[in-house]
Amino acid sequence: MTSILVSGLINIETTLRVEGFPVHYNPVNYPFFGVRTTVAGVGYNIAKALTALGDSVRLLALTGQDLLAEQVRAALALDRIDPSRVLSIARETAQSVILYDPQGKREIFTDLKDMQEQVYPPEVFEEAARASDLLALANINYSRPFLPWGRRLGKPVATDVHVIADLDDDYNRDFMRAADILFMSDERLIVSPEEWARRVMRHYAPEVLVIGLGAQGALLALRQGGMQRVPAVSPRPIVSTVGAGDALFSAFLHGFARTRDPYESLRKAVLFAGYKIGARGAAEGFLDEQSLEQLYRG
Repeated sequence: MTSILVSGLINIETTLRVEGFPVHYNPVNYPFFGVRTTVAGVGYNIAKALTALGDSVRLLALTGQDLLAEQVRAALALDRIDPSRVLSIARETAQSVILYDPQGKREIFTDLKDMQEQVYPPEVFEEAARASDLLALANINYSRPFLPWGRRLGKPVATDVHVIADLDDDYNRDFMRAADILFMSDERLIVSPEEWARRVMRHYAPEVLVIGLGAQGALLALRQGGMQRVPAVSPRPIVSTVGAGDALFSAFLHGFARTRDPYESLRKAVLFAGYKIGARGAAEGFLDEQSLEQLYRG
């Protein structure tokens, strides 16, 4: 069992099914069973996916001092995630609203409240980091001070900077510099993913780079050489693509930490993410390890 520290956002997520984009104005709508509120956020999504796959997870996250924090606590208990490092020190719990259509496209609105101004207690991080095999540090500000700790403690650091188009991006530069395992999306790239991967490798040289390609799958590039695309897989009908990137990231970390085989790990991760998008919410639709293996072996 791999022990993985996850530092990242928790938010209350409301999903709304719409007929298509752009959304046409209508003063009153009744999308029966089309509105749903759950606990999600990058940190929660990753922690829940890794727990489903059988890893031991130490989740470091912040909530507000409000009623929504109680919903988070209830979800943590239901999903068997240790709540002891989820601290209620912010003013309000972050929230998001996600519109999705029948083709699986989504539009996300995230209200971080005052999360970007919060400081996570370093002593809690250090205790959890020393006991973990891998540090998965999502790109929220309270993860930033902990990026150098991976090298200091001899622990690999993994991060996902999501949608990016600038190698010197002010917000994400620290995360990219520290990452041994680096994920990102191709949504705003102005060059081919392969060319972008070459530029990232020259600039930051992570051990492993994965670029999510949406409906085209994912691209893997390695510091030691080698680059390969893995095509997307859709084991069941697509409902919403929200959370697909977090699922891809989580399943890759799970596989790579165990086998050190980046190629098989990414093939399984693409399958894991392809199955996950048959669910509505970002933190729903995760396979356990046995089910993923059975699906992978066909």
